[in-house]
Amino acid sequence: MVAAGKALTYAELAERAAATQLPPLHATTTPAGIEFAVELHAAALAESVIAPLRPQQPGTEPVRCARLTGLVPPPGTLAVVFTSGSTGEPRPVPLTRRNFEASARASAEVLGVHADDRWLCCMPVFHVGGLSIFTRSALYETTVVAEPAFDAVRVKDLMEAGEVTLVSLVPTMLARLRDAGLERAPRVRAVLLGGGPIPDELFAWARAAGLPVRPTYGMTETTSQIATARAGEWLARPLPGAEVRIADDGEILVRGPMVAADGWLRTGDRGTLTEDGLLDVHGRMDDVIVTGGENVAAQEVEEVLLEHPYVAEAAVVGVDDAEWGKAVAAFVVAAVSEDEIAVHARARLPGFKVPKLIVALDELPRTPSGKVERAQLESRARDLRQGR
Repeated sequence: MVAAGKALTYAELAERAAATQLPPLHATTTPAGIEFAVELHAAALAESVIAPLRPQQPGTEPVRCARLTGLVPPPGTLAVVFTSGSTGEPRPVPLTRRNFEASARASAEVLGVHADDRWLCCMPVFHVGGLSIFTRSALYETTVVAEPAFDAVRVKDLMEAGEVTLVSLVPTMLARLRDAGLERAPRVRAVLLGGGPIPDELFAWARAAGLPVRPTYGMTETTSQIATARAGEWLARPLPGAEVRIADDGEILVRGPMVAADGWLRTGDRGTLTEDGLLDVHGRMDDVIVTGGENVAAQEVEEVLLEHPYVAEAAVVGVDDAEWGKAVAAFVVAAVSEDEIAVHARARLPGFKVPKLIVALDELPRTPSGKVERAQLESRARDLRQGR
């Protein structure tokens, strides 16, 4: 791997990992880099369990640490990874060696493996999207280019200089690369883009810039990706060995050797499958706002708001309402007034889908993995409605 201007070979990694002693359950706040790779492989050699945590977590999030302390991982567990916590308290998910190996093999079948591959890890390793780059690259015997945090200018420079061939990003990161002036990525053969809805205009920009963006669906419980689109396509295809079906209520169900569950896993996401088996994700099941007996999909309203040329970001949540049960509330990052956004929404949406509350923010609150913290927005909407 390459990190902080230093390189580490697999022979050196094996030697350092063998000399590192770890407890049976090893919690670490080490960021992506050489030291984290040593800890991860030391855990694998010793059959310990590694639990990557946020750097601030031990002192400021005692509830999460208590959940980790009280967890009994099943046999074969390699890592305990917390969910993003975008809609509530993060949950610990034990992932086994079998999960990681199955995920790596399936990913390799879809992306291919080149001897000179260099996978950029600019996502936190306490997020499964960052951690899986380390495990896949080790099983592929290819190189990780690790960054301790996402810096748009730094990542742009690495991509434009031809230093990496594979990149994993969330839509917010790609938008920041665009804003930083990314113009080319001569050696990048795949950009896995997941972790949230992809705005149409962002996808269109990426294609126009020649970026081989491949929308990807996955979660902590599926050891990262479980469905990935072909280059230039919008809808994702289930990975080899992964099964996807849609429940009667529209929820996406998945199963396979990379899934940390027996049988079908209820993902909590809504979606549909095309006749060709392509997956179209419509948002979270709990993102459906029932207002006055009508169902409103938060993602649909967000997409309409993002059609306004001066709205950069949008997040829609439900807030308690005495008359309607729930009311639609929208938070935006925009260079235009809330009133003008409301006019835009009324011209394109039925009345019951138009946000009753529109709030402009400098930025949307996000988890370290880039997902919007909807629970925080719901709390803020509730306070605003109550005049607090």
